[in-house]
Amino acid sequence: MTIQRNLPAIVLFVAVLIIWEASVWALNIQRFLLPAPSVIWQAFTGNFDRLVHIGWFTTRQALGGFAIGCGAGILVALATARWTLASETLMPFAIAANSVPIIAFAPIFNNWFGVDNPFSKMMIVAVIVFFPMMINTLRGLTLVDPAAIELMRSYAASEFEILRKVRLPNALPYMFNAFKVAATLSMIGAVVSEYFGGNRSALGVFITQEAAQFRFQNSWAAIIIACIAGITFYLVVLAVERLTIPWHSSVRASE
Repeated sequence: MTIQRNLPAIVLFVAVLIIWEASVWALNIQRFLLPAPSVIWQAFTGNFDRLVHIGWFTTRQALGGFAIGCGAGILVALATARWTLASETLMPFAIAANSVPIIAFAPIFNNWFGVDNPFSKMMIVAVIVFFPMMINTLRGLTLVDPAAIELMRSYAASEFEILRKVRLPNALPYMFNAFKVAATLSMIGAVVSEYFGGNRSALGVFITQEAAQFRFQNSWAAIIIACIAGITFYLVVLAVERLTIPWHSSVRASE
C-alpha cells in the first residue's frame, strides 16, 4: 500500500535522474556547472566514510538545536496559553525573532560562542525551529472544544488537570506537525550556519571548501548526505507520532 502510494514520486525521481544524466552528456555541460548523477555517485561512494563522519557531526548539531528550540517553543506556548500577561509579553518577541533572516544571526552567534563551538550552530537551529513549534503548540492548547472545558470544570477539575487531560491531548497532533517541520528545518539550519565558518568536520564547511576548489561533485555528494539525514530525522518523528497518537485521524489516514 505504501509503495503504491509513493510510486508516482519514485517514478518522477528516476525520470529526473535519467533526464539529468542524458542532458549533461548530450549538451556537454561542464562539471563545475552541473555534474552528472553518475559522477556525483562516484564521489559519494568514493568518499562515503568521510561523508558519513561529517554528516554525523552536523546531524548532532541539528539534533541539539532541535531539542533546544522545540523545548523552548513548548514552554513559551504553555505560558502564553495559561497567562495573558505572558502572551502579551512573549508573543511580540517571538514574532520579531521569526521575522529576522536567520542568516543574520550566524555571525552574531559565532562571535558570542565561537566559530568552532557547536553550540553556536545549535542556537541558530533553535531560532529556526522555535516559532513553528511555539505557534502550533499554542494553537493546539487553545483550539479546544469549550464543551470539554466546561465538562471538566463541572467536575471541579483544576487547571492542571484540564491541561493534562484535555489541552495536551488536543495539542499533540499540532505539536507533531511542528516536529515534522522542525525536523527538516533543523538540518537545513545546521548546514547553512556552517557556511559562515566552523569545524572542518562539518557538512557546510566541506561543501563550501569543495566548491571553492571546483570539486562540485563532492559538494553534491555532501548534499546527498544532508538529504538522507533530514529524511531519516523526519521518518523517526513520523514513527514516534504513529506510536504516540494512533487514535488521531491523520495517523489512521496514512495507514
